[in-house]
Amino acid sequence: MALTRNKNTINALRFVLAAYIFVFIIKLVVYFASGVLVVLAEALHTLNDIIISGFLLGASYYACKKADERHMFGHGRVQNIAAFFAATLFISITSFKLYDEAIHELLIHPVHHYQHVDYAIAMFIVSLVVVALPIIKILRQKKWEATLKAQFIELINDELSIIAALIGTLFILWGHPIADPISTIIVATIIAINAIMLFAENLSFLLGRSPGAEILARFEEIARSVPGVIDVHDLRAEYIGPDAIHADMHIRVKRGQPIEDAHGIAQEVYRKVEKEAGCPYCVIHIDPTQED
Repeated sequence: MALTRNKNTINALRFVLAAYIFVFIIKLVVYFASGVLVVLAEALHTLNDIIISGFLLGASYYACKKADERHMFGHGRVQNIAAFFAATLFISITSFKLYDEAIHELLIHPVHHYQHVDYAIAMFIVSLVVVALPIIKILRQKKWEATLKAQFIELINDELSIIAALIGTLFILWGHPIADPISTIIVATIIAINAIMLFAENLSFLLGRSPGAEILARFEEIARSVPGVIDVHDLRAEYIGPDAIHADMHIRVKRGQPIEDAHGIAQEVYRKVEKEAGCPYCVIHIDPTQED
């Protein structure tokens, strides 16, 4: 199931990357034809998206690697690392650059000589449609991995940025170019907020985030359902990937029970937790009851 989900993520990210490359090419062509500065800014924004998407795609490929001697719980966390750095790039490059350009436009009021502004308007409309296609594809995924979630956020940011650029270009056409830097500041703020949220969420995973009380209760319920388990205690768990959990629990069995029987009970707990809760790494400790 996890492997299929990862393949779906890779296919979705490939589609996104192809869409970005197409949009980047048409933005460059339209910029040289029109001279509209916001089109160049959007082209550079898309170039940044291409770099980030390539990074996320590479991380998804790497996450498919099996566990080895150096990474005994697999390589799933690489997706959280990729999303973490993608969020950093959103803030440090995209958001900062948009703020810089917009504030410069507001303070300096440079004189621009535009031509074929209608080309830019048509291009932005086409870009809105092209970027919407991978958004629809991602929304059809039943479950999102960290890289896919990071990519979805960036796609939404792209749509907002394109809308702001389109509005600014329309006002350029109508003789009011000041709307361009104002709308750009709004979009830069949205990008920064989303990036900070993505940054914080993936940092939590990298620090060993717990799957939460509900999932822990489910693990305990499954363990208690195994015949021979009298009690469950000291249950701990953390995410080692977007969908992989490492759990550690102590179970109490009847005092004086043969070690072979106790081991069989522990094996059954492990089997049920793996099968019913999807926990591939679960360590079971056997303790005797305190009763005589």
